[in-house]
Amino acid sequence: MDTPNVTVLQPRMRFDEVVREYGWCYPSKDVANTIYYARKGAKYALDRLNGVNADGSSSKYRERFYVKWRYLLDSPFKISSNCCGIMKEAPLDKYQRASGKYPIVGTMAVESERRRQAWLQTGCNNFDSKNPVSKPLSFWTNDDVLRYIRDYNIPIASVYGDIVEDKKGRLRTTGETRTGCTFCPIGCHRDKVNRFQRLATTHPKLYDYCINSLRLGEFLDYIGVPY
Repeated sequence: MDTPNVTVLQPRMRFDEVVREYGWCYPSKDVANTIYYARKGAKYALDRLNGVNADGSSSKYRERFYVKWRYLLDSPFKISSNCCGIMKEAPLDKYQRASGKYPIVGTMAVESERRRQAWLQTGCNNFDSKNPVSKPLSFWTNDDVLRYIRDYNIPIASVYGDIVEDKKGRLRTTGETRTGCTFCPIGCHRDKVNRFQRLATTHPKLYDYCINSLRLGEFLDYIGVPY
């Protein structure tokens, strides 16, 4: 059998280098990006964090979703959403240009407001954009995914635990509900027992690297998140 011609693309920076250069992505990609550009003096970003529209009028939406994070502007930590772009999106874009292939991804609209808006604008298949992509699971719910896995007996990573059904017939996992970048602090303030507290039990060496070597513990102390 012929060996497929696959180009292995390495990220331009290691993760620890990205963190030192661009900081942590928190509390969401959108807000982190806003803080990054507000620190550079971008008016649109400053307007968001001040809860106003471009014309200076009050924005209920921006007051609700941005103003409470304005304190991060003065934090001693770097904050941005660049980690995802450098570590994940850039290598994939480079492979796409080199191979001429386009992606099929498993993101869902229920995962974030950003993904919901993208789905509402383009639907599942965005073939006419500069970077065509197919997102066939966009309209699925978490329950749809778990039911499909259970009904078709599809193996999943042990970190998710087992799939169980509650009294209302809804499915959930006994372990992690989702996995992304292990060290990402996005949304960690919302959890009663956050991912880093769980990581300390399941993967103590990774926990030590994250909290101490990457110094995430200092950032979590600042935002008041236990670990």
